[in-house]
Amino acid sequence: MPADDEQPGTDLSYHEDTPRIRTRDGVGLYHESRGTGTALVFLNNFFLTSPFWREYTEELAGHHRVVTYDLCNHGASSRHDREPTWEEHAADVVGLLDGLGIESAHLIGTSASTQLARDVALAHPDRVRGLVLAGPVFGLTGMRRHRQLNRSWLVTLKSEGIAALYNQIYPEVISGRMNEDGGTPGFLGLRESFMAMNTLDQLVNGLTLAQQGDPDPALLGRVTAPTLIALGDDDILLSPGRGHDLAALFPDARCQIMPNAGHVPYLDDPEGFQGLVRKFVEETESRV
Repeated sequence: MPADDEQPGTDLSYHEDTPRIRTRDGVGLYHESRGTGTALVFLNNFFLTSPFWREYTEELAGHHRVVTYDLCNHGASSRHDREPTWEEHAADVVGLLDGLGIESAHLIGTSASTQLARDVALAHPDRVRGLVLAGPVFGLTGMRRHRQLNRSWLVTLKSEGIAALYNQIYPEVISGRMNEDGGTPGFLGLRESFMAMNTLDQLVNGLTLAQQGDPDPALLGRVTAPTLIALGDDDILLSPGRGHDLAALFPDARCQIMPNAGHVPYLDDPEGFQGLVRKFVEETESRV
């Protein structure tokens, strides 16, 4: 992120007149849809809300239909006493596609939501045209490392609160280059957005769910959708070499390394990330 990036000005307001998409009994999802053409659906990773994606998808929305939404129990979507399971979140993705009249879409998962992208692709292969997994949480033999990080974040969150959690995860998921270039203004600007998008309950529920689900890497071999792994060379979970090894577990995948980027590479280089996604989508669509 450039040092002069005015992150404090990020518009996180909701379009209150937007109708919710009914996906399951009692569940209505807030969503935003911009652009036309092949649909790209962004899956939140429990830390983000739909409005956050606007400034990180502007270029893509000029060429494709960009759909963002809030997960059930997060942001402006329906709230329930019980956090949805991964299976229910996957059903919500399909229900969102149905409600928007989208036959199939490319799914863009980030960090924890790469697991959701995998699960939707496995359960509903006919609805998924391709996958982009940014900062995937999968390991070559399991997901233990990611879950250990989540447990440590959960301990901090419960004992010290949201601000302390942000202080812990910022140097872990943000690249060293972005940290140095952004300095204190970058740190404080992103913290403002982080605090505005999240509640304690939302984060506790999300971090708890992120430790669940099937971690078996053999599942990746059953994903038939073309897949792009977008991996920062400063990612906390995977080295560039292991990123390419991970791609080899899929039937049809490749790994693209983003220089000077961390676990959330779209923050480090929004233009570069959108360029990778656009090229992948166009190449995938040309094969149909």
